Amino acid sequence: MSRRSQSGHRLPALPQEQNEALATTPVDELLQLPFLREITDTLKAYQYSKRCNVLRVMYEATRWGQRSATINSISPGIIITPLANDELHGPRKDGYLKMIEGMPARRAGTPDEVGDLAEFLMSSRGRFISGADFLIDGGCTASYWYGDLQYLKATH
Repeated sequence: MSRRSQSGHRLPALPQEQNEALATTPVDELLQLPFLREITDTLKAYQYSKRCNVLRVMYEATRWGQRSATINSISPGIIITPLANDELHGPRKDGYLKMIEGMPARRAGTPDEVGDLAEFLMSSRGRFISGADFLIDGGCTASYWYGDLQYLKATH
């Protein structure tokens, strides 16, 4: 199982009080939240940290908007970087290859594709977008919930 930034999208919906706590709790107090202290699985902890990032961007958009600034997040899937290349040739390669085969795009993404999205968001064309998260994973998360990769839910 790949532990990419898309991981925050692999948690089921959280109760609103947990969403609010993740979004608004001061950073140095986050680990004191009772529901986070109960997590013992490292993958689940990673997923919560990524969900927290997305929620904090939403919260901060309301504050940065007062300064006429926008803030968004990008959640990439498997992107061909040196780290992904290592994974594709290492002991977890079979899991990576199964994920790539099971997602609608049937390929990994490129750094340029993520950069193009970031460029758009930071350009004048993206000035009305704020507080949003952009999942750029070739449909991997869609397949995790509704397609060929549903088997991963049972194992993680």
